Amino acid sequence: MITVAGCGRMGGPMLDALRKAGFDARGFDLRAMDATYITDDVSALRRDTQTLITVVRDTAQTDAVLFGAQNFCAGPALRRIILCSTLSPRYVLDLRARVPESITLIDAPMSGAQIAAQHARLSFMLGGSDADLDAAQPLFAAMGAHFHRMGGYGAGMQAKVLNNLLAASNTAMTRLVLDWADQAGLDEEKLLQLIHTSSGQNWFASGFNEIEFARDGLSTDNTIAILVKDVASALDAAPLGADLTLPKTVQDQIRSLKPRL
Repeated sequence: MITVAGCGRMGGPMLDALRKAGFDARGFDLRAMDATYITDDVSALRRDTQTLITVVRDTAQTDAVLFGAQNFCAGPALRRIILCSTLSPRYVLDLRARVPESITLIDAPMSGAQIAAQHARLSFMLGGSDADLDAAQPLFAAMGAHFHRMGGYGAGMQAKVLNNLLAASNTAMTRLVLDWADQAGLDEEKLLQLIHTSSGQNWFASGFNEIEFARDGLSTDNTIAILVKDVASALDAAPLGADLTLPKTVQDQIRSLKPRL
């Protein structure tokens, strides 16, 4: 059995995609869910789970799922853990010493926002041995459309935090540009169409009307806050002696975002 831990805006659609593809997949979430195949009762899931896919928010929640309150690592049937949350690469690498050797570890963070999860066209950044990734590929194929093998275990997460650092930069600057355009009296939609076909093109601007968090301000439980966390994950894995001025400025800019009505 496959268990998806964390069935929110990303994990929920991923679970649905696996079930639609015919996999025996269940969900775990601390919150009450309408679906009968998602539960907050970990006992039966822990006993039967062979593959655990984690899509929780951060390292603290990942620790709880693997070793703490949920303790899936103690499950007798567990053979594979696929980490889809965006986490510090250092934390991910350290997990290898904490998880029993009998359990395969794959880091598989994804990109594309909720709209991509809902349409099973996520982009996965994968870290692991070729044999392990080959064995897991049917699961990724059910949930995504693009699969980037970045290297051994941990390489997928390193690539993801760098990608998200760039995404955070695009988010911060696009929102600033739109605010300045308001002051100049420019039409938002016309400007977004221009950006899409011009040198300022970026994922956030091109998907502005589809990305569910595009107009959000910072809130402790939303995606803007996750972007702040993701920049922190990139900073944690920065090269020794790297100039952190620009990424910290981007993080501060994201942190200061207000809702765009």
